[in-house]
Amino acid sequence: MSAGRVVVVGAGLSGLAAARALVAGGAEVVVVEARDRVGGRVEGGRTADGVPVELGGQWIGPTQNRMYELVGELGLHTFPTWNHGSHVVHLGGRASRMGSARGAVPRLGPFALADLAQGLARFDRAAGRVHLEEPWRTPGAGDLDGQTFETWIRRHLRTPLGRAYFRIATEAVFSAESTDLSALHALFYARSGTDLETLLSVDRGAQQDRITGGSVRIAEAMAAELGDRVRLSRPVRRIDHGAAVRVHIDGDGAPEVLDADRVVVTLPPTLAGRLVYAPALPSWRDQLTQRLPAGSVIKLCCIYDEPFWRADGLTGQAASDVGPVKVTFDNSPPDGTPGVLMGFMEADDGREWARRGPGERRAAAIECFARYFGPRARRPIEYLERDWMAEEYSRGCYGAHFTPGVWTSYGPALREPVGPIHWAGAECAPVWNGYMEGAVRSGEQAAADVLALL
Repeated sequence: MSAGRVVVVGAGLSGLAAARALVAGGAEVVVVEARDRVGGRVEGGRTADGVPVELGGQWIGPTQNRMYELVGELGLHTFPTWNHGSHVVHLGGRASRMGSARGAVPRLGPFALADLAQGLARFDRAAGRVHLEEPWRTPGAGDLDGQTFETWIRRHLRTPLGRAYFRIATEAVFSAESTDLSALHALFYARSGTDLETLLSVDRGAQQDRITGGSVRIAEAMAAELGDRVRLSRPVRRIDHGAAVRVHIDGDGAPEVLDADRVVVTLPPTLAGRLVYAPALPSWRDQLTQRLPAGSVIKLCCIYDEPFWRADGLTGQAASDVGPVKVTFDNSPPDGTPGVLMGFMEADDGREWARRGPGERRAAAIECFARYFGPRARRPIEYLERDWMAEEYSRGCYGAHFTPGVWTSYGPALREPVGPIHWAGAECAPVWNGYMEGAVRSGEQAAADVLALL
């Protein structure tokens, strides 16, 4: 006997995890997905030779326990991100190399180094005081949420290089500028993912491991378990809600209506806010979604016959204060063939270069790779990219960032159900907010809440 009928909107990791848990709990479930594929902000691509390439979210690391469990449950495997050798660092017009060990810092002058050390210590102390479940209850939340992270950086860092480090970190973690988000959100996000060092690190950090064959295999495996419960190319346009739910769907054929007891909406907040709700959502929920913009990022890969940078003693990782590609990684497959250099155009760089053509972006990316790794980087055999801002059903990545005042004014509306409508997704997770781990945790928590009510 069914525990009830539930519609899950979105077949990303959160929606599929929710559906999987709901089915295990005895519910009758339908997952509707606007795209013609599963995975959401996780996407797999292939080179011309058929080698898997990750175009969306890809890494997992320590304390992301649910992801490692899920990988095992689905019969998948992980392999470590290449991290042998030295990183390339370009800061303040100076190029240097930095060890790849966790906790390594760039070569800076004594004043900049001391400034960076005290700034990191201040940040970690402040992040440690953040209330994860209810950030708006953090001591001093009003002051922290009333200022941008850029204001915090200027108040607590004294040297140009110390400030540049935090700004590059902000772009790398949020794909946003430090002027875009509140200081409270920056602190919450770091605490949610353990600490800032963990978010930035490979070894024992958020970029430690990759999924063999690509992270999209997690979504594909969950979808395979769910079978025909997952319906693709079915964008939701309207949700009627009251004692029950009616979900109005567009599709390849005639419009469709699904009746259910409950609905779990796992779309990014800004997209969830674009659906039509009848009756209209409470003002505090609608105003919340008006204030949660997605990050700005273009992810790109240059493919080479081999990972030549490894022979030069380099990890393939670079960090720079000059773009448009400021952060890079070695994204080669486990056997190292072909070599793949991956980089991001993030925040203001992403916004600027999204207005240009792919040919210009390719040329600019190659110039950055050559600046970091030498002239051999000028000769890729293939170039791939994904502009996540242009994706109709994402409109940005990696996740939403909270602008000043949002946590303290609207925070309770983030996860609070509206009648039979429940919210889930990476942005709703108290732990590992914005990451694949957070997406899965949030989906499973929403499923548990629904099953308890059904």
